[in-house]
Amino acid sequence: MDPAQTDAYLDRLAVARPLRPTLGALRELHVAHLRAVPFENLSVHLGEEIVLEERRLVDKLVRARRGGFCYELNGAFGALLGALGYGVTLLAARVYGEEGAVGIPYDHMALAVTTADGSEWLADVGFGSHSRLPLELGARGEQQDPAGVFRVAGAGGPEDDLDVLRDGQRVYRLERRPRVLADFVTGAWWHSTSPRSHFAQSTVCSRLTGDGGRITLSGRVLKSTGADGRREERELGTDEEVLAVYRERFGIALDRVPEVGGHGAVADNGPRE
Repeated sequence: MDPAQTDAYLDRLAVARPLRPTLGALRELHVAHLRAVPFENLSVHLGEEIVLEERRLVDKLVRARRGGFCYELNGAFGALLGALGYGVTLLAARVYGEEGAVGIPYDHMALAVTTADGSEWLADVGFGSHSRLPLELGARGEQQDPAGVFRVAGAGGPEDDLDVLRDGQRVYRLERRPRVLADFVTGAWWHSTSPRSHFAQSTVCSRLTGDGGRITLSGRVLKSTGADGRREERELGTDEEVLAVYRERFGIALDRVPEVGGHGAVADNGPRE
């Protein structure tokens, strides 16, 4: 990322350029990203190509004012953090499902981020509702977060894998081997095309609100959760209502409503002009 792209990215997050890559700045950037950039899978249902290449990811979030799912959000956020002087390593994870089963390889992407003092943190702005703040990777005790009580624990076995838990429940198993964007192409393709992927079964667009709540549009159902936990839900009737919510509540301007059941876009990592 060049300085102009970095400034444009920070402008979208409404955050000033940090003077140093500190933990405090990382926390501010993390929360701002969750508020400003939606977690969304709309490209899957709009027939848009998902390209796991840094320039394309940043362009989608910054110039096109869109969001994305984990590979896109954490891929772009990692590029921003690297441009700001943080040490950044892409990590693969497998999400826990029913009965403790883990998902496919490269099921999820997260970031290991090293700050100016040498400490290492787990940053994840691509999991929807998850920790609001980075988690300390080396800590093994409980970590208090506005979204719950988190813990990073050894997963056991011969590998150095880690389990990330929220309120005592395992969320995902994190591998410690460094990865590159190209490693996640197959996972992104599977989530975009497989009938077994929940991303292929429904549209979702979700972001953190300024008061610490969350707003989510899933299909045509708009859900709002306040910081106090109170929820409101209503179904949108017309395409115009759906497009207005995308535009006014998520900052996403679309010319048509995404349709479930269309052909997903195959993720690629090749160069594009």
